[in-house]
Amino acid sequence: MAAQFGRRLRKGAATTAVAAVAVAALSASQAPGVNDHGRQTAADATPSPDASASEDSATGNSPYYTDLPPLKSPNPSPSTGTGPAAPGTSEAGIPATVLDAYKKAETALNEAKPGCNLPWQLLAAIGKVESGQARGGRVDADGTTTSPILGPQLDGNGFALIKDTDDGAYDGNSSYDQAVGPMQFIPSTWKWAGRDGNADGKKDPNNIYDAALAAGHYLCRFDWDLSDQDDLDRAILSYNNSREYLNLVMRWVEYYRKGTHEIPDGTGTLPDNRSDDGAGASPSPSTPSTPTTPSNPTTPAPGNSKPKPRPNPEKPGGGATTPKPPTDPGSTPTPPPSTPPTNTDTVDHLEDAGTAKLTAMAGDAFTKRISTRAETKAGKAVGKVRVRFTIIGSTDTTFTGGENVATVATNSSGVAVAPALQAGEKTGEVTVRATVVGRTVAGLDYTATVTERAADALARTGDAALTCAPGGEFANQVEVKATYKGAVADGVAATATLIKSADDPTATDKGPYFKDADGKAVRTLKALKTDSKGLLKLPKLYADDATGTFLLRVNTAGGATLTVELTVAAAETSSPSPSTSPSA
Repeated sequence: MAAQFGRRLRKGAATTAVAAVAVAALSASQAPGVNDHGRQTAADATPSPDASASEDSATGNSPYYTDLPPLKSPNPSPSTGTGPAAPGTSEAGIPATVLDAYKKAETALNEAKPGCNLPWQLLAAIGKVESGQARGGRVDADGTTTSPILGPQLDGNGFALIKDTDDGAYDGNSSYDQAVGPMQFIPSTWKWAGRDGNADGKKDPNNIYDAALAAGHYLCRFDWDLSDQDDLDRAILSYNNSREYLNLVMRWVEYYRKGTHEIPDGTGTLPDNRSDDGAGASPSPSTPSTPTTPSNPTTPAPGNSKPKPRPNPEKPGGGATTPKPPTDPGSTPTPPPSTPPTNTDTVDHLEDAGTAKLTAMAGDAFTKRISTRAETKAGKAVGKVRVRFTIIGSTDTTFTGGENVATVATNSSGVAVAPALQAGEKTGEVTVRATVVGRTVAGLDYTATVTERAADALARTGDAALTCAPGGEFANQVEVKATYKGAVADGVAATATLIKSADDPTATDKGPYFKDADGKAVRTLKALKTDSKGLLKLPKLYADDATGTFLLRVNTAGGATLTVELTVAAAETSSPSPSTSPSA
């Protein structure tokens, strides 16, 4: 009976708040306390205030399944799943290919972004809530769903309003966007977040390997550590900005952590209840050219509630069918009410919002961030507008987290602040372009400059005298340490030259020398670099027959210079004592 609780919670007249109450009730009855990772559960934890402030999401805040995990926690079982699941436990099982995709995505993220600590159970929880594990694992051998999974069109009629951003390339709808695939990405997000998880050369939102890997990178994009509850909350809310969604996903995460089992593809159960009050409604399999139409739109849900009005059936491509005129020839059809302009519709242009000069050394984080302001034609700020920042051109500079695209919503002042930039090793200028998502206005370009790694100070690591006899070998090698503003300067380019004098830095042609690969004497070494500790150890030095004091000069990028004295002297010999002539 308890296991059926989530499926029986039909929503009818109930709103999403009912799901929240049910989650709270289940939380109390399960009394999970602290999980085996030492973190509080979502019902007990209080996410940080900014966690719910995100106004962007992977799904466009599309509807999701609200079924709750069974009250009885599953026991871990062999992953082979040789026989059918016991009655009442199929909702705990994860289809084999879907489960494999989640685990492969976890492995890939552990290698690419080990500090994120992404657990596959989080991907499984989101996949359960978004599509019922790809509609019970209805995927082919390559992981592609047997038919596309599409959410309802986001036309503002009970959902967010997101006008078409992909010309129907992913969702088959050239009027409005729809969430696509088992992880329910909207096209504008998939465009930059999409990944090729099964190495077939394509990024397909309807392929579970591609979608799971993309979801992993999306959740890890801001250097969040998902082993920290606050960061985990932020990541989940960035996927779908709803407190009820956060609580529900966390319930499934906790459930899957306690154990699950693998079931054959195509045998999983499809959840019954949805946050848009349409039990069993989209996302559902459909062809891109035939958007899904709710069945029995006039049939009331269980209980005494009246049915909610549903959107009109849609034409292929997302347009609504034209209403038939009334049969009474004397009446005049009432035109449909016009849709008020959205915040995005009112944006006329983007303005720089006081971005400072963007400069960083290779490998360092930029200390300044890009700020862009969305404005109307009259120059008024426009809040709640999504601004996409894209790093363009050939560069290895990224946003913190390794992505080259970030989408940020403008605040009440119309300002969107991009994530911090992380300089790569390629030096030169980097262009970051700001554009408005869902609105065709001129982009705004920012230039960031990556300079070569530099040092402002050099010092020897030892103080032993550097001496040698003519034609011999110096016993001690020269080692220096480079710093920049007191910190270790790693990867800094350097040169070492045996110079003629303190006033003449050209290379000398006599005295100490290094040897090249062929054993020939060289007195200038280029393309040197300090190691991860800022250290540079020069090769052995040798001496020719010249004696005296010689100078070795080390220079680094950034202007740091160090001059070291080398002494070549013949060994001292003892003089014989004067002889005494015998007396006559």
